[in-house]
Amino acid sequence: MGTGFDAKEFVGSLPRRPGVYRMFAADGSLLYVGKAKSLRDRVGSYFLPSNVIPKVQALVAQITAMEVTVTRSETEALLLEHNLIKALHPKYNVVLRDDKSFPYLWLSTDHEFPRLAVYRGRRNLPGRFFGPYPNAGAVSESLHYLQKIFRLRNCRDTYFANRSRPCLQHQIGRCSAPCVGLVSHAEYARDVESAVQVLEGRNDEVQQRLAQRMEEASTRLEFERAAALRDQIGALKELQAQQVVAADDERDADVFAIAGDVLGYAVSVMPVRGGRSLGTSGFYPKAGFAEPAEALTSFIMQYYSEQLPPSEIYTNLVLEDAEALAEALAPQAGQAVRVRRAQRGLAARWVEMTNENAANALRMRRARRQNHDAALAALVTDLGLAAAPQRLECFDISHMQGEGTVASCVVFGADGPLKKDYRRFNIEGVTPGDDYGALRLAIARRFARIAAGEIPAPDLLIIDGGPAQLAGAVAVLREAGFAAQPVIGVSKGVDRRAGQERIHFPPAHSVQDHSAQGERPPWIPGAQSIGLKLIQQLRDEAHRFAITGHRRRRARRFNESILETVPGLGPAKRRALLQHFGGLQGVLKAGRMDLERAPGIGPALAQNLYDVLHPGE
Repeated sequence: MGTGFDAKEFVGSLPRRPGVYRMFAADGSLLYVGKAKSLRDRVGSYFLPSNVIPKVQALVAQITAMEVTVTRSETEALLLEHNLIKALHPKYNVVLRDDKSFPYLWLSTDHEFPRLAVYRGRRNLPGRFFGPYPNAGAVSESLHYLQKIFRLRNCRDTYFANRSRPCLQHQIGRCSAPCVGLVSHAEYARDVESAVQVLEGRNDEVQQRLAQRMEEASTRLEFERAAALRDQIGALKELQAQQVVAADDERDADVFAIAGDVLGYAVSVMPVRGGRSLGTSGFYPKAGFAEPAEALTSFIMQYYSEQLPPSEIYTNLVLEDAEALAEALAPQAGQAVRVRRAQRGLAARWVEMTNENAANALRMRRARRQNHDAALAALVTDLGLAAAPQRLECFDISHMQGEGTVASCVVFGADGPLKKDYRRFNIEGVTPGDDYGALRLAIARRFARIAAGEIPAPDLLIIDGGPAQLAGAVAVLREAGFAAQPVIGVSKGVDRRAGQERIHFPPAHSVQDHSAQGERPPWIPGAQSIGLKLIQQLRDEAHRFAITGHRRRRARRFNESILETVPGLGPAKRRALLQHFGGLQGVLKAGRMDLERAPGIGPALAQNLYDVLHPGE
């Protein structure tokens, strides 16, 4: 236990009231935040001789100070704990690592022909939101089926306003082309209403209405229209067959299940909307010291930081704080919320499914972790490292004939990819096509930040390239003061097949001291090397990340390149022009009067712009 902290005296002074406690290390950093029904009983449990859990003992050994805040209720304690964890990120608390916002289907309501599209972010746009969906694949699949059945548009309003003929979405049967008048407002509104009912889980009503309209069309001898409605009904039945769970129960609920222990948890979440499961998604919160029920409570609070809770929340465990949790979530939901463990009926089957997914996710994660640990251990032997690397970085370069050069840096940790730490570098000031110069510039920029203490140095740096690229990287590292940085290069084999890669070591020094044996020659690990598989994974991820960045940069460059030649049309006006016309194609189709009406474009600039875009006219 930390010097100067008398745990017995401190615990004895605590009240038996609800509250929040904070544990601090010798350097003043916050170690842990916890809540309690009774501060004295909960805090005292950490210091009992019978508490022999290794992780708890490791925490207690670091404590040099504690603070408490007494609250009026368990609900206040729960909310305060959540706010402190969210704001301060204590070292040992349960933390929801994946902070991406969840995807929704968004139906706009401020347009004559509403748009149905995938949406992430704060739900402050006018319209209706359906979800959340567990992942991008689930929401994209739902949008695909709805477009196939009801042919609602998903294009932006600016694009819609500047169409003169149907787009590709209409050609492949996913849009009824309201932009060019191929569907009436009334008919489109009926399709919108039907799509909303499907999203609400009222599929049977929609099928009955479509069947009635099909019979009416047949009676009027409108056989093509009847056939189209028949196809809609068939597609709707196909959609129902794809659903994980379908029931007459039309409630909205979220189902949570946790598996694991303090060494590591997996949480599975299954949103249910209109009695229909939207699939499951898995999370792996940083375990901290919480027991499963406490960890799940903390996870649920963080999960609803950006989401509206439904009225029903089911869990696979009995939560001691269920009433406080429900009371804390009710104001955000705008209605009463119930948090409970399902015992029977359909809800129990939902929980069973979610629990099975959580257990399976945990098994898969532990298997991946074992494989990852084995690969890291193999690198120690193969490369002569002092210890298994806990942070690996890999660099790659991407361009198209020297244009739009982008360097990527991907980072892997003890658990795999650390995507929040990935970085791209737009390369300027080097000769087009000079991969060596681009690589040196990117490494110099990366290690300047490392030298400034902004990010940690990698235990192993991997360069996608052969001896020349590696030599350039080593030179930059020496100039930056990182001559001892472990670094290797990886190049493809003679016929560029996986498993024939060569590992290259620095020419003047390497990750292992080979001075007595001379320079270490390139090494071919072979396809069976598990260490090579990890290096391949890093290399391929760096390549993917670089290409993605290059393509985005090239697309932006293409849209703006011709506009950059127009005198008086600066970056801000170019962006506004592209947004107003829905892209470069819309600008190219615009007449002089159309260009004049665009924001920031007067008669003189419109004439210059038209002359550049339409030379010789």
